[in-house]
Amino acid sequence: MTPPEVASACIDACQLAADACSGCGRRLDDIAAWPGAGSGERIGILMQAARRLANGAPRPWPRRVRDGLGNELLLAGPPQRIVSLVPSQTELLFDLGAGERVVGVTKFCVHPAHARAGRRRVGGTKTPDIARIRALAPDLVLANREENRAEDVAAIAAFAPVYVTDVNTVAQALAMTRAVGFTLGVEAAAARLAADIEAAFGDLPRLDGLRCAYLIWRRPWMAAAGGSFIDDVLRRLGVANVFADRPRYPEVTAADLAAAEPDVVLLSSEPYPFKPAHGQELAHVLPRARILPVDGEMFCWPGSRLLAAAGYFRELLPRLAGNAGVQWRDE
Repeated sequence: MTPPEVASACIDACQLAADACSGCGRRLDDIAAWPGAGSGERIGILMQAARRLANGAPRPWPRRVRDGLGNELLLAGPPQRIVSLVPSQTELLFDLGAGERVVGVTKFCVHPAHARAGRRRVGGTKTPDIARIRALAPDLVLANREENRAEDVAAIAAFAPVYVTDVNTVAQALAMTRAVGFTLGVEAAAARLAADIEAAFGDLPRLDGLRCAYLIWRRPWMAAAGGSFIDDVLRRLGVANVFADRPRYPEVTAADLAAAEPDVVLLSSEPYPFKPAHGQELAHVLPRARILPVDGEMFCWPGSRLLAAAGYFRELLPRLAGNAGVQWRDE
């Protein structure tokens, strides 16, 4: 008998992985009170979950999954030949226990340290080698709306299933982690990881009232502004982004920075390689601001890196408040 298709969670219906929803992580007690379904459907979901728990049965395949852009994929079984075009998601694959299934990565996939060992490099995030990817015969390609170009994703989708993530908040990162776990057939591990990240962020202190400019580029200066993942991380830390009223990653002038009057300026380690001299340059414009470098991976990698990020932020927060001037310590 052919098993029924299983749809992704959080798309108008709640499907369970063990004792939690595979997409949103809601526990059974929450689903019992879920307003998104009628009482009969809720009871059916709970009964189905109870049977699976009692039998220890794995989730059935095929699975119909929907990615961050709403595109549907029908997967016959757990993907075994995965190409990742996103460094943060490559790390996530390994942390979910699916590293042995990864056959292709970008030249920027540096975590874990052995991510590129024995795997084909398929170019960069913006410059993937389509022919190399095709030659690997992947049964799943992981991409991201912001990291990868739409035309490259479309070209790859002509010969392989492409799952595109779209993450702009920590909450979306947790949902993405669970959804990718569901797609790979490792939803239990993904649910545990997401829960650990959520708990770690929930225990962080806050610096309410501190005004911050987070810079990612020079010549021209560019900032992480409203709607970006970095902006949401800053909000989680209680830090006010002085450019939150601008969209995404705007160019800003020295005059803009002076007018914004940030208490602290954070210079990201990526994508621009800021040096102490750049901090001194800003100190002339912002003599009352505290200026220091930060690890960009911790602020903008929306995957399993967030678990390490919580510990990093706990150590960083006390350093954000203090005397003005350049406080350089290589991150």
